[in-house]
Amino acid sequence: QVQLVESGGGLVQAGGSLRLSCADSGRTASKYNMGWFRQAPGKEREFVAYIGGSDSTTSYADSVKGRFTISRDNAKNTVYLQMNSLKPEDTAVYYCVAKVVGSSIYVTSNYLYWGQGTQVTVSS
Repeated sequence: QVQLVESGGGLVQAGGSLRLSCADSGRTASKYNMGWFRQAPGKEREFVAYIGGSDSTTSYADSVKGRFTISRDNAKNTVYLQMNSLKPEDTAVYYCVAKVVGSSIYVTSNYLYWGQGTQVTVSS
């Protein structure tokens, strides 16, 4: 059973950095595709980043490309999201996801497992 727990969120000034972590307490997520979504107040949940389970290929939303980096440590069943050059528009609840069950990695409904979310607030 996959149980995703995010950590590392918080308040940071614009231009700063944060690193989010997502650990699977069930210790099975290492074999799955994983990623991050986010939801800002009043907006729909949106794709942020993806990392493959078998080959660790990555994909990013255009809005974060060049600033965010997703990585994974399968030995620790943990996925990371390093966020640099943060902007106020990055303010959102960030969700870790695992196991793509559909054809698109960009669609929220195609992920089977979700964490509870962690708040990231970027002040201007």
